[in-house]
Amino acid sequence: MPSPTPPTIRLPGRWRRLAVTAAITALFGQFLTGSGAAEPARSPAPRAIAWHSCADAEPDYGTFECGTVKVPMDWNRPQGATVEVAVARHLATDPKKRIGSLLFNPGGPGASGVAWAMAPWEFPSELTSRFDIVGFDPRGVRGSKPPVKCDHDLIDRQRALSYPKNAAAFADLRHINKAVGDSCRALTGPLVDHMGTLSVVHDMDAVRAGLGEERISYFGLSYGTGIGQQYAEVYPHRIRAMVLDSSMDHSLDPWSYQKTGAVDMEGAFGQFADWCERTRSCALHGRDVRGYVDALYKRAEAGQLEMPGKPPKPYTSAALQDLLVDAMYSPADSWSGLADHLSAFETGGSDPTEVPPVQGQAGSDAYLPVMCQDYYRDLPSYEVLAGFEKRLARLAPVTRLNGVEWTDLTNCLNWPTEVTNPPHPLRVDGTPKILVTSSRYDVSTPYSWSANVTRQMGRSAVLLTYDGVGHGVYWLSPCGADAIDTYLTTLKTPAEGTHCPAIWPTDKTRKQATGNGPADPLPEPLEQGAHR
Repeated sequence: MPSPTPPTIRLPGRWRRLAVTAAITALFGQFLTGSGAAEPARSPAPRAIAWHSCADAEPDYGTFECGTVKVPMDWNRPQGATVEVAVARHLATDPKKRIGSLLFNPGGPGASGVAWAMAPWEFPSELTSRFDIVGFDPRGVRGSKPPVKCDHDLIDRQRALSYPKNAAAFADLRHINKAVGDSCRALTGPLVDHMGTLSVVHDMDAVRAGLGEERISYFGLSYGTGIGQQYAEVYPHRIRAMVLDSSMDHSLDPWSYQKTGAVDMEGAFGQFADWCERTRSCALHGRDVRGYVDALYKRAEAGQLEMPGKPPKPYTSAALQDLLVDAMYSPADSWSGLADHLSAFETGGSDPTEVPPVQGQAGSDAYLPVMCQDYYRDLPSYEVLAGFEKRLARLAPVTRLNGVEWTDLTNCLNWPTEVTNPPHPLRVDGTPKILVTSSRYDVSTPYSWSANVTRQMGRSAVLLTYDGVGHGVYWLSPCGADAIDTYLTTLKTPAEGTHCPAIWPTDKTRKQATGNGPADPLPEPLEQGAHR
């Protein structure tokens, strides 16, 4: 079983889960010295990675090796400029039973795969004994060169404008978004125009070739599932096994992206409210939690909500949205604290600002250059955006919208690079069975996304559902983790329709698994027009 430490997954929009990766990267940042297309004829010729030792590695945990892979900056011009992709691996501790290489991507976009390869204690011995755990930093990320850099003063201004309330603010946001994108190009160079996930897919196959593997096993979390999905489209015969935990859905138009996020946000919050009703240790136990939070939103929207303190300070509806979204990633770690923070608006006490904000891509400058090249996100006018907001409020009457999906949209408005990796329904053929896992209520990658991805892949995939709240089944559910470990080592997938029981916090320190609930069918397909 994996350790209970939560992973870094699709980020805020997805930097909520940075705690582990930030710590890992701080420890190991010195290690390195230096639409679905067919498999392209420009695939890299196999070139073995020149491995070297990793500085300051933890020898008690086995053998670590680091290296780099050179890839074309523009895969349409393979003889042109190149960039370096940083790679690290932890060698299987039982070589006689070694299965092969397990590539892991922790999400983002912008999280470091190298950092995770250097932290094998995050994986169970069932995997570390039989696989080389391989991580790579996607192009432009951390140890890969050049790293994407953007103007952080402009990013701070962008965050403050992410929830425009009138046409003038909408125009200001479009202006600052373009300025942020232009700053990324000025500080980074032409790589910024080649950050779409399809380029990362080709890079990953170059890593596979450099490893000398005919086929790889792949484990993608959150945004990492997007890499896996498109790898399965382009390189289906290079896959031994693939886990897609908490999936992106690259088929969505802007409205469907917002709608599905809002539905899961309202659903996750509803589970929190129900938990408070039955849990005496919840600071809001005995209260109408839905009504209480709705009233907080109304006060914030009227400019009348203040955070506790001397003196008290204004608390916006965007900050309240961040507070709620943040707590839905891992209930056992955060629901008691969320109840305390919400209660503090009325009673004083703990300061809600102690919870870090969700919006923005504070952890990685690569976030927007990737997200804005992978989805169509521009809107013609403020009236269209305001119409979205009104429709979302009807779908999510308490929580209003989902700040993760919302800022993915608003921060890409008028982005200066093209959509180089357009959304499309998956077309997967020739892969082994792929395991898709998802929480029933996931505010970062909604359950309907994983269900839709599973449908698109047809007989190539099976979906396992964790019946609780949170993001990243592997670190939330022992049942889900066992199924993933079994699949990766034996290729045996769980039965169709498998559900794992939800785990709820019972007080401020303990978790308890509920019994299996009814096996909910997959949600209905997205409405007409949801696919491009």
